[in-house]
Amino acid sequence: MTVPEISVDEAAHRLEQGTKLLDVRQPDEYITARVPGGQLLPLHELPARLAEVPTEGEVLVICRSGARSGKAVEILIQHGVSAVNIAGGTNAWAASGRPTASGPDAG
Repeated sequence: MTVPEISVDEAAHRLEQGTKLLDVRQPDEYITARVPGGQLLPLHELPARLAEVPTEGEVLVICRSGARSGKAVEILIQHGVSAVNIAGGTNAWAASGRPTASGPDAG
């Protein structure tokens, strides 16, 4: 399966428009640095927690570098979710100079 993928520039634009973000890394990675506003749902928990994934509209998926999020996008698409991988993941987001959050999620 070819996984739909966008750049961090396009991801930033879509997030500004209200698109949902799913972060499939581990909790320790998420606490260290994350794209603000994302929902943590580790990849290994995704199949059991599919009901928590937004089903209306598109969902952007991110991990550290793009590999785990690519696998998550495959799973989500197979379950009817319109999902898109963010190329380069959180590493590319931070390298682009965009803001990140850290620490426990306030939400």
